[in-house]
Amino acid sequence: MIEYINRKNVTKKEKLNVQAECLAIKNYPLKNKHGFFVTSAGLNTLYSSHSLFLNTRIMIFSKTIKKAAFGVLFSSAVFSTSAFSQAKPQLTDPEIASVAVTANQVDIANANIAIARSKDSSILQFAETMKRDHQAVIDQAVALVTKLKVTPKDNAVSQKLLADAANTKKMLESKSGKAFDKAYIDNEVAYHKAVISVIETVLIPEAQNAELKSLLQKVLPAFHAHLEHAEMIQKNY
Repeated sequence: MIEYINRKNVTKKEKLNVQAECLAIKNYPLKNKHGFFVTSAGLNTLYSSHSLFLNTRIMIFSKTIKKAAFGVLFSSAVFSTSAFSQAKPQLTDPEIASVAVTANQVDIANANIAIARSKDSSILQFAETMKRDHQAVIDQAVALVTKLKVTPKDNAVSQKLLADAANTKKMLESKSGKAFDKAYIDNEVAYHKAVISVIETVLIPEAQNAELKSLLQKVLPAFHAHLEHAEMIQKNY
C-alpha cells in the first residue's frame, strides 16, 4: 500500500515535525541521496528533504519485516551494506551452515583479542563466555552437517563476514585501555543485534532441513542473552 500526502505551503514547523518523526523511528536509519530510508516494525518511510520545501510527499511502504531487517543487517561495525541489496539473498542449506559457522568464528576471534588486550574483569568475563558459547554452537553445527553429509558452502554473506572481521580486527588492535574496552563492547552489541536479525529473518525461514532449522532456533536464546549481557556492560562506558 502506498499513501501519497501532497501538500503545498508547508511551514517550517511542519517540516521539522516530519523530520523528527522520521528520525525517531529506530532500527538503523540509513541515509541515501534522496533522504532517509528508515525501517521499523515492517514499515519503511522514505522522504525527500527537497520535497519538504516544495511539495511534501511522504511515501509509506508496507513491507515484511524480513526484507526490512535484512536490508540493514550489515550496517554495524562488523557488517557492511555494500555486499547486499535491500532484498535479502536466497541461501541454500549448505550456505546457511557456512554463514552460521563463520558468524560464530568471527565472534570467537574478537573475544580472543579482548582477552589479550583488556584488563577489565567484566570485559574479560564476557569475552570468555563468548569463546565458550560460540564454540559450542560451532561444534553442534559441525556435528549436524557431518551427520547430514552436507558440506558448508562459501557464499557472498560468509565472505563479507570475514572481510569485515579483518577490518574490525585492525580497529580493535589500534586501541588500548578504556578506549579498547568501549570499542569492543560497542561492537559486540552491534554484532549480536545483526546476527539475531539474520537468524530470525533469513536463516531460520530459509532453512529447508528440519534439523538445521531446529538447531538455529535452539541457539537463538543464547544470542539474545549475549546481547543483554553486552548491553549491560555497555552502560558502564
